[in-house]
Amino acid sequence: MDGTLSPENNPKQRHGCVTAWLIYMIIANALSGLIYIIAGDKVKEAMQVDLTGINIVSMALLSFANVVFAVMLLKWQKLGFWGFVITSIAGVFVNLSIGLGVSQSIIGLIGIGILYAILQIPKEKVSAWSELE
Repeated sequence: MDGTLSPENNPKQRHGCVTAWLIYMIIANALSGLIYIIAGDKVKEAMQVDLTGINIVSMALLSFANVVFAVMLLKWQKLGFWGFVITSIAGVFVNLSIGLGVSQSIIGLIGIGILYAILQIPKEKVSAWSELE
């Protein structure tokens, strides 16, 4: 042995807060997608906006895509982060199309910053972000 660390000897690690956040994202997005599908009419009433069937399906699909992207991040795939960026931007357009204001629609983009910041939390001086492939 030459003393260098191999991936087998030094497996990737992430801070528990990062793991907890990703699990939270999986649960929250799965529930959100189900709510859009099961109770889309109730969501329309509660939001008091022009929420069409296409909008409901779009929001459900974006939520389920976010579940996939969170799982990708748990599996150390940086593509999962970029998937969140795309779904967040798509969410802005859906929100604008249903009549939400620009400021309300753009608030959804804050989630990208929160996710990026959480991925920066280090464990043993190494952030989860730097470990993503």
